[in-house]
Amino acid sequence: MRIILDGMGGDNAPEEIVKGAVQASKLIRHDIYIVGKEELILKELDRYEYNDQQIRVVNADEVITNEDSPVRAVKKKPDSSLVVGLTLVKSGKGNLFISAGNTGAIVVASRMVLGKLEGIDRPSIASIYPILGGIPSLLIDAGASSDSRPANLLQQATMGSIYMEKVIGRENPRIGLVNLGAEAGKGSMLTKEAYPLLENSSLNFVGNVEARDIPKGACDVIVCDGFTGNIILKLTEGLAWNILKLLKKKFTDGTKAKMGALLLKNKMGELKEEFDYSEYGGAPILGVKGPVVKMHGSSSASAVKNTIIKAVPFAEEDVISLIEKDMYDLEEIIDEKEY
Repeated sequence: MRIILDGMGGDNAPEEIVKGAVQASKLIRHDIYIVGKEELILKELDRYEYNDQQIRVVNADEVITNEDSPVRAVKKKPDSSLVVGLTLVKSGKGNLFISAGNTGAIVVASRMVLGKLEGIDRPSIASIYPILGGIPSLLIDAGASSDSRPANLLQQATMGSIYMEKVIGRENPRIGLVNLGAEAGKGSMLTKEAYPLLENSSLNFVGNVEARDIPKGACDVIVCDGFTGNIILKLTEGLAWNILKLLKKKFTDGTKAKMGALLLKNKMGELKEEFDYSEYGGAPILGVKGPVVKMHGSSSASAVKNTIIKAVPFAEEDVISLIEKDMYDLEEIIDEKEY
């Protein structure tokens, strides 16, 4: 299998991207193709010992930045690492694409270069959501599309269920619809109309899930529109790191506190690890004709390594074909004229 890695995407490219690729190459048997400015990538590779038959460089002279307009950048920069990398997947020369670049550009480019799966209106970002003291859940959509129709939420739930089962290994995952109340009649027009679609599907739908219950692990797949999902994700991330920062301050305030901190050092490390995005790998873009994974923009080498390793089953389990097949079954549930 050939893993295509965007060598120029993200805040720490190409240094951390290359370092993470080298680390991952020692743990997997698959080939890694790093796409980007060849001179810069080779310069970074020269700092490490690596198998040049396993890690190779594909030149791409242009870079899409966070300041670029996604649609314009994809059209105006055909020789960017993002577009060249996705083209390799489309042509069959690559089996999996990974990038820490501009989120909007990755979603747009994936849709334009690879195309949408039949039956999918809008691709979605599925992000691992940490559960305190428990097994992580999957949040979908995490920000690919701000506006959704009821049918989109059913599509997201189906894709998320397949991904959780085939990639994460969660059998018959529980599907929850984010809402402001647990009762079926609660919520916006979107959630009210999406509820019966989910309820009448073959998914393991457990009903509405309130925001306060999400961190407790109320469901395995958290379904919502991208606007809501992105807010949930960023609020959780910001709150978690601020709590950890506050605890660190409290535990270093005075001699007694420092002594207590020494006793709790290992437990604090475990808590920090539970919230650390780099441990969970990247977020798949579901609904396009190829395995695409989005990493955090500030990904470290460790995050890159973990993303590469954990993304391998996404391609190996042929999740894209499974999603495409299940979309046909949804046609009996969804009345296109109404939804």
